Amino acid sequence: MCLSVPMQVVAHDDPSGAVAIVERRDGEMLRRERVNMLLLGPQAIGTWVLVSLGLAREIVSEDERVLIEDALAAVQAFQDGRYDADRHFVDLQRAPPVVENPS
Repeated sequence: MCLSVPMQVVAHDDPSGAVAIVERRDGEMLRRERVNMLLLGPQAIGTWVLVSLGLAREIVSEDERVLIEDALAAVQAFQDGRYDADRHFVDLQRAPPVVENPS
């Protein structure tokens, strides 16, 4: 299974904007990568993008980034045996998803 992770554009690696340097903090570790930006075009430094397999595929807002990071933390907590339903996915507790009954 492939996951996309939010990473922030911190520099441009070529004048065309086709390649950017992005980074994200993963616990205490700072992860930095060169990514292909051709799907999104050049993005301003500070922009958050979803990255999968070296390709930036979607621009995300700060609010979306926080929700994605929370979901990734919940998956890690589950794998580590320390998942807490009251702490993870707080956004779903505030407003549970509504499933409409198709008529």
